[in-house]
Amino acid sequence: MKKQGEVPVPLEAPLDPVTERVAHLNERYRHHSATSVLERALSDPQVGSTALVSSFGAESVVLLHMVSVIDKTTPVLFVDTQMLFEETLAYQAEVAEKLGLSGVRRIQPCETDLFREDHDGTLHKVNQDACCDLRKTRPLERGLAPFDAWITGRKRFQSGTRAALEFFEADGDRRIKVNPLAHWAPQDVQDYMVNNRLPRHPLVAQGYPSIGCAPCTTPVKPGEDPRAGRWRGADKEECGIHFVNGKVVRGPLPKGDVA
Repeated sequence: MKKQGEVPVPLEAPLDPVTERVAHLNERYRHHSATSVLERALSDPQVGSTALVSSFGAESVVLLHMVSVIDKTTPVLFVDTQMLFEETLAYQAEVAEKLGLSGVRRIQPCETDLFREDHDGTLHKVNQDACCDLRKTRPLERGLAPFDAWITGRKRFQSGTRAALEFFEADGDRRIKVNPLAHWAPQDVQDYMVNNRLPRHPLVAQGYPSIGCAPCTTPVKPGEDPRAGRWRGADKEECGIHFVNGKVVRGPLPKGDVA
């Protein structure tokens, strides 16, 4: 009960539905630069509380550097699947220290789930989608629970499933996905890294232009698609959760059904 003379505290207005906010945000920031989109994602009330999700892979340092310039305390979720290359773990520590990122949170799979579903660490050999779900998708879902939005480094040029990528996407009916680098070309990424003298992932020089878990990532030959080394030989281009017609789809997307 409100005491006499007490000034009521205004309640924070609830956010509009995700699809409405995404449409509005894409219209407002359609012609903005990647840095501008990132700044707005970290401050625009329509986006809400936001975290950067980073694999600390081949190109991750670009967004990590941008975030460090804007706000070094930004939450950075690093999904450690416990099957990453040792080089990735070392690179993560190096980059976080160099850029002064104080908000890095390591997200790992649930030990109980690992024991029950992949006690011998061989699930990736029989069901790659189930392994990705266990080691990356579910841990990330738990890590993102407190946030209204998350920032990714996805780009249109990376694969067919990303060809129509926008700056802002609806991630179900709960959260917004922000893709500041959606319109960047491969040379834009390289130029930014060179101009800002950013450290490169050590595996890039060994023929890994796209880096995931060690058992499912192979070097790429000259002339191959940069992501050809991810799940080589499998009909799979992505790891985690996708949305088709507003519905959650786990695993590979049917051809032509990419939202």
